[in-house]
Amino acid sequence: MSSLWWPLFWPPVLAAMLALLVWPLFGPVVALELFAVFLLVLLLHHAVNLRALANWLLAPPGAEVPDGSGAWREVFNVIYQSGRVQSSSQHHLSAALERFQRAAEAIPDGIFMLNEDGQIEWCNPVAETQFDVSNQRDHLQRIAYLVRQAQFTDYLSAQNYAEPLVMKSLRNPDLTLSIQLVPFGDRQKLLLSRDITQLERVETMRRDFIANVSHELRTPLTVVGGFLESFEDAEQINMEQSRRHFQLMLDQTRRMQGLVDDLLTLSRLESNQEKMSEEVVDVCALLQILHKEALSLSDGRHRLNLELDADCKLLGNVRDLHSAFGNLVSNAVRYTPEGGEIVLRWALKGAEARFCVQDSGIGIEPQYISRLTERFYRVDRGRSRETGGTGLGLSIVKHILTRHQGRLEISSEPGKGSLFCACFPARRVIEAG
Repeated sequence: MSSLWWPLFWPPVLAAMLALLVWPLFGPVVALELFAVFLLVLLLHHAVNLRALANWLLAPPGAEVPDGSGAWREVFNVIYQSGRVQSSSQHHLSAALERFQRAAEAIPDGIFMLNEDGQIEWCNPVAETQFDVSNQRDHLQRIAYLVRQAQFTDYLSAQNYAEPLVMKSLRNPDLTLSIQLVPFGDRQKLLLSRDITQLERVETMRRDFIANVSHELRTPLTVVGGFLESFEDAEQINMEQSRRHFQLMLDQTRRMQGLVDDLLTLSRLESNQEKMSEEVVDVCALLQILHKEALSLSDGRHRLNLELDADCKLLGNVRDLHSAFGNLVSNAVRYTPEGGEIVLRWALKGAEARFCVQDSGIGIEPQYISRLTERFYRVDRGRSRETGGTGLGLSIVKHILTRHQGRLEISSEPGKGSLFCACFPARRVIEAG
């Protein structure tokens, strides 16, 4: 028998032994009376200690341990030690649960803990934002009642744990979520949601990019291939007609070469693997070169003016700046009708340096301006093909300016022309002197 319980049994045993000794001397009545009195005293002793135990157990945590007597002192001590162990264990469990909740709240994905009936037991802040629910307000609410989308309800009913569900948010149509159920515990489930909006945009851009490249290459390849087939089938070759065909093939070949060159340039700029070499760039000298190139490209069809209102220089990469400025100038020449005017201007505006190209061309509607730097985006595809553009020029300009901590500003008015400005921060400007 345990040492804890022995002190509870020896008093009655001792009393019985004393009664047996008194029995022969004073008779059975006296012996039984003495035994009964002893048991009554012992019962009162236990009652008092039981009352103390009850009061202690009902008291707030941290109450003083009762000063029990006899075996009860050991009982109180054992309960006290057991309570300390339980309190310590509960504290560790609470700390572990708090750490888990903090970790779950820091996860960038949404997390729902659902019971077997699909009711919300807990969710993190990301899930609250994505599904417009509240962890407190919607506790034990069925998630199917809160997210009323047919495809979501069907997914929950099917309990397809292998494949995620991709769906648009009803409250925010621009938000695309990937949702997956994960079973755990006793018929409980985790509902994980991830914002894949950016991934969807990248995938859309990839598909558009492949489609646009294929489309841009198909026309020149068709032209070149068609002429070559006609030469192959011709019994006699008309040299005068062939020269026209050769010129067309040469133009289409140069168009493909320009497209490939622009793609390689864009790839280099987007990869960010090549560290940009920097030097002091004499912008005035660079713009004089670009002015001559523009005169050659225009071939007398436009009035081209160069205005150098500042003689400051830039800290940057001369090759990239030549490419960016050249794209702005060539676009102005291509999209300005014959007889129009184009102005190239280098100036300071406060501490900021700006290279601006202003033309008197057809202009651009306001709703199209924000998309002009997208790859292959064209306001007028037919006119772009006529002018020979690849649709990548402004995208290249944007990347180059970003590498120089600059920005591209565009303003335009239909029928009155456009203004494109490459703006550079003060830390890139080197004053002359």
